[in-house]
Amino acid sequence: MKLDAALPPTGLKDVPAIAKAAEEIGFDALWTQETQHDPFLPCALIAEHTTRLHFGTAIAVSFARSPANLAYTAWDLAAQSGGRFILGLGTQVKAHIERRFGQAWPESPVKKLREQIEVIRAFWDCWQNGTKLNYRGEYYKITLMSPFFNAGPLTSPPTPLLQERGAYVPIYIAGVNTGLAKLAGEICEGFLVHPFNTPRYLKEVVLPAIEDGSKKTNRKREDISVSATAFVATTPEEMNFARAQISFYASTPSYRPVMDLHGWSGVAETLSAHAAKGEWAEMPMLITDEMLNEFCLVTEESKLAGELKKRYEGIADRLTLYTPFVPEEKDEWWRGLAKQFG
Repeated sequence: MKLDAALPPTGLKDVPAIAKAAEEIGFDALWTQETQHDPFLPCALIAEHTTRLHFGTAIAVSFARSPANLAYTAWDLAAQSGGRFILGLGTQVKAHIERRFGQAWPESPVKKLREQIEVIRAFWDCWQNGTKLNYRGEYYKITLMSPFFNAGPLTSPPTPLLQERGAYVPIYIAGVNTGLAKLAGEICEGFLVHPFNTPRYLKEVVLPAIEDGSKKTNRKREDISVSATAFVATTPEEMNFARAQISFYASTPSYRPVMDLHGWSGVAETLSAHAAKGEWAEMPMLITDEMLNEFCLVTEESKLAGELKKRYEGIADRLTLYTPFVPEEKDEWWRGLAKQFG
């Protein structure tokens, strides 16, 4: 199990120092997010200021972008870093796509994301091998690539496995429900587990869905890297923070199946009603200790590494803490955690 780090929501000027520290401490990858900032801009700085560290977007909102934009950006970052970039995509939810990005929500999110990935790889195949660009689907018709706009082949060839799949740059997709998990198993290199998860939900719902998808393309579960983000709490303050975040995620209707599995549908409905009214302060109180322990690893600091490994053994290939990596805060704690994973 590889230990990764999450870039905090910070300005670009802070990224080089954070990236250098993450590589020096021994994390395998550093992930950016699309929350308060663009997820791709820090990646160029991470590539420039590190030599071994993998890095990627967890996530970039796919439905807010053209697959052509995604193809060009990922190609440039892969070229700059010598193949260390991972393109992590997520659909977001309908309200954000329509009301924050001003885009149309597709009738079939899974089908549109599939087409986006297929178009991206069609661009890459064209640039790497000179294949004619000719993609025709329900959501995209992409047929034009003149020499002036051709990015050309990667000078550092991708791994043989990626070349064999025609992938060139690894693509991970994120999700909560089975549709996207199946799609990851079928055509992607990895699945980014949403922070709103429990080990039981991953074992009983997500992993079987990934395996179902992998069988369609004669792949094995081991061919898809499962990257999990984990809530952890070693202090009362961290427990309170986790309750607040869990209550926020649990209020999202499209994430309801996680709560349903555990028999907490009524609580989820109540949380949704509070969220609709903007009653955020009332929500964390509905997250019981039982719920907290399902969604968050509550343990002593000295036992954290061992408990994380035990909790996600056989589930995750990569593990990132929900807590962002800030080098000057708890430096020795981060070093100790990375060393125990290494």
